[in-house]
Amino acid sequence: MHMIECVIKPHAVGLVKSKLAEMGILGCTALECKGFGRQKGHTERYRGARMDVGFVPKVLLKVAVKSDDLTKAIDAITSAARTGQVGDGKMFVYPLANVVRIRTGEKDNDAL
Repeated sequence: MHMIECVIKPHAVGLVKSKLAEMGILGCTALECKGFGRQKGHTERYRGARMDVGFVPKVLLKVAVKSDDLTKAIDAITSAARTGQVGDGKMFVYPLANVVRIRTGEKDNDAL
């Protein structure tokens, strides 16, 4: 089992969710957040003056997947979130030691 965390543009969330659902991955957590990377934020105009805005709106998605589905899930998220523009995001993948479904007590792959 693995946890995939990806920081993506807000407009890509629906497409990522659809691609994962097509694969049978029906659960994920989405958190609204702000951040910056190589684009170093962006600038906006307020009453004619340029202002540097240090953080850009993003969404952090957390998706737990079975090891068998990991490569397909990474490819699905990447293809859905990629626009080719700066700020498309980052993905972090790490192993999960245990998963427990609180309602039923199911564990590990059965809990996903």
